[in-house]
Amino acid sequence: MEIVSIDSLQEALRKNNYIADRGLATSLFLALRLGKPLLLEGEAGVGKTEVAKVMSQILETDLIRLQCYEGLDVSQAVYEWDYARQILEIRILESEGLDRHSTLREIFSEEFLIKRPLLQAIEYSSTHAGKFPVLLIDEVDRSDEEFEAFLLEILSDFQVTIPEIGTIKAQARPLVILTSNRTRELHDALKRRCLYYWIDYPSIEKEEEIIRVRVPGIEREFARQISSFMHRLRTMDLYKVPGVAESIDWASALVTLNHSKL
Repeated sequence: MEIVSIDSLQEALRKNNYIADRGLATSLFLALRLGKPLLLEGEAGVGKTEVAKVMSQILETDLIRLQCYEGLDVSQAVYEWDYARQILEIRILESEGLDRHSTLREIFSEEFLIKRPLLQAIEYSSTHAGKFPVLLIDEVDRSDEEFEAFLLEILSDFQVTIPEIGTIKAQARPLVILTSNRTRELHDALKRRCLYYWIDYPSIEKEEEIIRVRVPGIEREFARQISSFMHRLRTMDLYKVPGVAESIDWASALVTLNHSKL
């Protein structure tokens, strides 16, 4: 689907069961037109990850997801060699009488390369007739600062150098969406490379609309009761404040159990 305006994008999000306000739709539209990553921050459960999933549906392309965690490194995010297959291939080639130089040339080829999410996103346009994917870098705040620094190069040039093969550059930049729950503050250098939008908890009216869209068959008044109750919960001093995802799950469970009011 071609996105020609902010209004058309906002309507496309709605048709795919995502209720986005004007600010979020504007940020996504600019990310598409400017080719810049979009950093979404907000509390857990407010729909940050869902934005990337819905955008892949709207653009009719693949979603490539990199889930961040403490200790994530280049081999898990970009590429690594399939060492087990390489060792097996070395034994086969040596048994056929190939010299060491020829053997090394054979095993350090794309055939033995395990492509992780970032490399998959960079290569995508070259194998899909110029189309670009949606690259979701989820919970980037959970990764180490060293990996965050590595991301700066990827997000600037969308290329990666593999010493044994060479430099691979994206023919078309993916739509990159980064999410953060702000468990730690991200470095300013990363933020400068991104457009930014904060997704807050919705108003009672907006959450009611979200519940009605995501839970088919629920009555308007019941959806309003649930959204009002969740809104009151979020004003309390709780260890874990429930997000919109919990509202949807709770509403779905109540409807399944044939409840129609609180």
